[in-house]
Amino acid sequence: MAVRDGRILGAGSLSELQTWGDVRLDERFKDKVLMPGFVEGHAHVMEGSLWSKVYCGWFDRADPDGKLWSGVKSVDAVVERLRAAEAALEDPAAAVSGWQLDPIYMDNITVTRADLDRVSTTRPVGVLHASGHIMNVNTKALELAGMMKTGHNHPGIPLGADGLPTGELKGPEVMTPVGPFVGFERNLLDADEAGLRNFAKLCVRTGTTTITDLASRMDEDTVDMMLRVTSEPHYPIRLMPFRFFLGLSAPELVETVLAMKKRATDRLRLGQIKIVADGSIQGFSARLRWPGYHNGAPNGLWYIAPEHLSELLHLALEAGVQVHTHTNGDQATQLVLEKLATALQAHPNPDHRFTLQHCQLADAAQFRLAAKLGMCVNLFANHHYYWGDEHYNLTVGPDRATRMNACRTALDSGVPMAIHSDAPVTPLGPLFTAWAAVNRITASGRVQGEEERIDVSEALYAVTMGAAYTLHLDGEIGSIETGKKADFAVLEADPTACDPMELKDIPVWGTVQGGRIFPAAEL
Repeated sequence: MAVRDGRILGAGSLSELQTWGDVRLDERFKDKVLMPGFVEGHAHVMEGSLWSKVYCGWFDRADPDGKLWSGVKSVDAVVERLRAAEAALEDPAAAVSGWQLDPIYMDNITVTRADLDRVSTTRPVGVLHASGHIMNVNTKALELAGMMKTGHNHPGIPLGADGLPTGELKGPEVMTPVGPFVGFERNLLDADEAGLRNFAKLCVRTGTTTITDLASRMDEDTVDMMLRVTSEPHYPIRLMPFRFFLGLSAPELVETVLAMKKRATDRLRLGQIKIVADGSIQGFSARLRWPGYHNGAPNGLWYIAPEHLSELLHLALEAGVQVHTHTNGDQATQLVLEKLATALQAHPNPDHRFTLQHCQLADAAQFRLAAKLGMCVNLFANHHYYWGDEHYNLTVGPDRATRMNACRTALDSGVPMAIHSDAPVTPLGPLFTAWAAVNRITASGRVQGEEERIDVSEALYAVTMGAAYTLHLDGEIGSIETGKKADFAVLEADPTACDPMELKDIPVWGTVQGGRIFPAAEL
C-alpha cells in the first residue's frame, strides 16, 4: 500500500509502487491484516458521556478504557448499584444517573418511581433504558419537573392507580423536561467534550474510522465544540452528526442544516437530518401493523405527525438535504415509504439515498418498494443477538421475530444495505455486527431466521462500503482504491479466512485514519 497526503496512492507489489518515486518503507503491519476502515452508519456519540454515569445494563460491557463492567440481573441489583453511587456523592443536591436499563430481561418487570425512591427520596434519580426511548425516574425528579400531579393525559406518561405518574417516561417529548433534573440535560442526545474524546477511543478499539452521531441537537455550542475537537491533529475519527428533528419547524430545520453544511470539514461532516417515526419494539413503543404485539400490549407511539413528516421530506428533497429516518415497527416503515413516494413525485431525485434506520419488521414487499424509491436501509443486526429471544417469546412472536433484521431479503430486493450497532444501545463493534448478520445467533445460542443470514463478504461490505454508500461517502471511503482516504482497520487475523463463528473475536490492533496511525494499546 502506498499512502501520500493522507490518501491511498496505490496498492500492489513493492516494485510497482516504487514507480511513484522515493518511498519510506514502513513494515510495522507486515504481520497484520489491513481492511478498509470500518464505517458505523448508526451510532450516538453520547455513549462517550454516558460512561460518566452508572452502568445498569444486563450484559457485561467494556468502557472506553477497556475496563469490563458486569451486568446487573434484577431490579434489586440495579437499586444496589445506584445506591453505591449515591453514597459516594458529596453534593447533597446532585442527581443519581444510570443508563442501559433493560427490564424486559427481568421478566418484563416495570421499574417504578417507588423502586428508585429506594435509592433516594431527597435526590433526583433517573435511569435511561438501553433503547434510549424510555427513562425511569423517582418521585423527587418528577416533583422537580413539576410532573408529580394528577391529570396527565399523554401515552408516554403511564399512570398508577392513584392517578399519579408511575415514573416511567416514554419518548423524547416527555423525557426531555425531566432530563436536566436527573443528569441528562445534555447527553440524552449529545456528548460533552470529554465524552467526544472517550467515544473516539471506542472507535479505535473497534477499527472504526468514520462514524455517525445519528441524532444530535447540534446547538451552536455543540457544533463549535465538535469543530474544535475533531480538528485536533490526533483526533482519530471522521464524525458525521445528523441534526435531530425535534425543536424546530420543518422550514427552520432545513434552513439550520443548510447553514451547518457550510461549516463542514473533512473530519466533521455537517448537513443531514435525522427523523424518528416511532419508538422501541422491546419497549412496546414501536408502531406495529396487524396483528400488533404478541403479548397483547397496546400499539406504540408516533414520534412525528404524518403531515410534519411529509412536509419535512418535501423540503429536504427540494433543498438537497439527506434524511435518515428511524422506523422500528412495520407500520412506521409503511408511513415513511408512502410519504416519501409522494414527495419524490414532486421533487424527483435519482440519488437521494434517504435511509430507513433499523427498519426491523419490514417485510419483503416493503423492501421491494424501498428499492424502487431509491432508498437505503441500515439494519440492526446486533439487535437480533441482544433481544431476539425476547421478540420470539414476548413482543412479536416466532414468525415475525424470525424474519426481523432481514439482511438477506434486503439484499435480494436490491436495496443498498448497511448494518449497525446503534451504540450505546448495543456496544460498538463492526466485527461483532458482521458476525451477528452472518450467524443470526440469539443470546440463548439459538439460530433464529437461518434464511436471513448473509455471507461474510456481504457482511464486511455492509460495514464498509455499504455504510459509506448510505452516507454519500462511497467515493471517499469504504474500500481500498487509489484516491480514497487512507483509512484502515488494522486486524490481527483475516476475517475472510476464519470460521464465521469466530468473526467477532478477531482482535483489533488499531486504526489508520487519513494516513495517521492509532494503536489501540496507546490510548
